[in-house]
Amino acid sequence: MVIENGEFEDWRGSKADPVRHGGVAAASIACVVEVLENMVFLSNATNFVAYFLKSMHYSAAESANMVTNFMGTSFLLTIFGGFVSDSFLTRFKTFIIFCTLELLGLILLTIQAQNSRLLPAINSKPSKTQEAILYTGLYAIAAGVGGVKAALPAHGADQLNHGNQRLISSFFNWFFFSLCFGGLIASTVMIWIEENLGWNWSFKISVVTLSVALCIFAMGFPIYRHKRPGGSPLTRIFKVFASAIGNRKMSLPEAEYAQIYGEKRNRDKLRFLNKALIGDSVTATDVEETKTFLGLLPIFASTIMMNCCLAQLMTFSVQQGNIMDRSLNNFNIPTQSLSVFPLFIMLASIPVYEYFIRLFRLKNNNRPRMLNMFQPLRRIGIGLALALGSMAAAAIVEAKRREAAHDGVTLSVFWLGWQYLLLGVSDMLTLGGMLEFFYSEAPDSMRSMSTALSWCSTSMGYFVSSVLVTICNSASGHFGKEWLGGKDLNLTRLDLFYTLLCILNFINLLNYIFWAKRY
Repeated sequence: MVIENGEFEDWRGSKADPVRHGGVAAASIACVVEVLENMVFLSNATNFVAYFLKSMHYSAAESANMVTNFMGTSFLLTIFGGFVSDSFLTRFKTFIIFCTLELLGLILLTIQAQNSRLLPAINSKPSKTQEAILYTGLYAIAAGVGGVKAALPAHGADQLNHGNQRLISSFFNWFFFSLCFGGLIASTVMIWIEENLGWNWSFKISVVTLSVALCIFAMGFPIYRHKRPGGSPLTRIFKVFASAIGNRKMSLPEAEYAQIYGEKRNRDKLRFLNKALIGDSVTATDVEETKTFLGLLPIFASTIMMNCCLAQLMTFSVQQGNIMDRSLNNFNIPTQSLSVFPLFIMLASIPVYEYFIRLFRLKNNNRPRMLNMFQPLRRIGIGLALALGSMAAAAIVEAKRREAAHDGVTLSVFWLGWQYLLLGVSDMLTLGGMLEFFYSEAPDSMRSMSTALSWCSTSMGYFVSSVLVTICNSASGHFGKEWLGGKDLNLTRLDLFYTLLCILNFINLLNYIFWAKRY
């Protein structure tokens, strides 16, 4: 879908000038801001556990669940943020409002953390008032993150020439690089500060960092170009369904249908929705928009299992690392920093990928079929295949680790590198491909909300992981012993759980191929 410059406007509401507004410089601001914003988000996600335990006096289980719920809610709220951005506000205004909301939530928690009267007494649970302050700040941050993550990538891509798909693809690759770089800072610098200067410094640094990010983003307003919101797309989708259901017993003559609907891309897909065109309440554009959005949902659903695998790096892989040999030349690698491995791999893979694709294009410039392998759907498919391979490697390594442990040998933590490597590249290809695919294929009026599907897939992956663990323990418990029961990994069957994930990912890959071919 090519967007003409005339459809964009500047900050005054006038037609955007392609020379003065937009471009690579304007899009680059989004990448810089993402580094700072994601650093704040992830550093606080790790800091919250210590804060809930040491200052709010919740139990370890309660603290872990609160953090998990916070992260899951933040990613799910990207759909709401995207809806607001597409329906009522420009993406610029959406970012400013939601980033300010996130900042206010951080300030509220910072004030509570520094004021003893707002904290519970030693060995006491927080009062209702103290809990109200905590949850208000916490979920103000979650709502802010939802709006920011929905609006920022779409706003950055809006600045570029949509007739140059390679440029759009490159932007999303570097946006993902910025996301990972922010995560790397959170996993190294911020963890060092929390361990050596105290966890309360994380709040102060986060407030300053997010304020700087907000200022950097706002200062670019003279060179941004904006897409005017087109009203609620969900309302239009509902009207299409309501009209199609109401007209289900009626028929639309083929000649009249062709005259109304024309030669649009989705003309022959989901034909039952064509009956919505009977009457004057729904336009052909509304039907096309509905069909396009519905066509994205199977692709979205097919990526959830990959993110379920990614969740293992934050849970079981860390537990494996805790009981493996973490020494490196007399230096003991901190458990919290194990997430640095996949981040390094992701960061390294993006420049390598960009270099490789440039080289490949130079050599195959006159061979379009060869260049098609870099289309987003193919990238996602390769990413899902690598996720399958990562779980196979994880199962083999865990079986080897258990066998060695029973023989009194402790394997090096670097054996986990195989699953980190494969999942790191898988995440780069899949998430980068999803951001590009959902943005490029979505209707003009639903780009923020469609891009938010990428973040929702991450959230759903974590929830599916929790459900699978519960189901596995329940099912295996009926046949003797729970696979993942107890605290000692040497007495569990994590290798069988990884094998199950490998099988599920194989089935999911076949499912993805089916839908990708039909798209």
